[in-house]
Amino acid sequence: MHEESAYDLEGRSRIVVGVDGSAASRYALAWAARQAELTGLQLVAVTVWVFPTNWGWSAPWPADFDPKANACGILEEAITAVLGPKPAVDVERLVTEGHAAPVLVELSACAELVVVGSRGHGEFAGMLLGSVSEFLTTHSHCPVVVVRGDELASERGAAA
Repeated sequence: MHEESAYDLEGRSRIVVGVDGSAASRYALAWAARQAELTGLQLVAVTVWVFPTNWGWSAPWPADFDPKANACGILEEAITAVLGPKPAVDVERLVTEGHAAPVLVELSACAELVVVGSRGHGEFAGMLLGSVSEFLTTHSHCPVVVVRGDELASERGAAA
């Protein structure tokens, strides 16, 4: 697991997939992995984290609270659950601090395709498109696929 900026990715022969641990992002991971298998493109699974902030009173964080380690765990768990312990494609892992939408837009400049779930954590149930996927479809530098849950993904074990 490593943390790098988008500028460390050269060329465009990759598929970037946003993974936040939600069922929708697991469907997206399954779809992106299959597309990487079919096209021979490199798969880059991205998890973005932000240190929680709050104005006013907030619960104290434990001294050993590590949001980056938590994000790494979420990404690893999703990859193992969806693709198994030995994925058919090589998966590069990218865990970085920031907000998901602008980070994925930045990475889209170095990708052939960006794949995201239709909605992740924190969205209202029943929404057709989440804020990250909506932002990405209007600002991306490459084509974007927004994956909704489907039979293929669930057959591959994408949903928990």
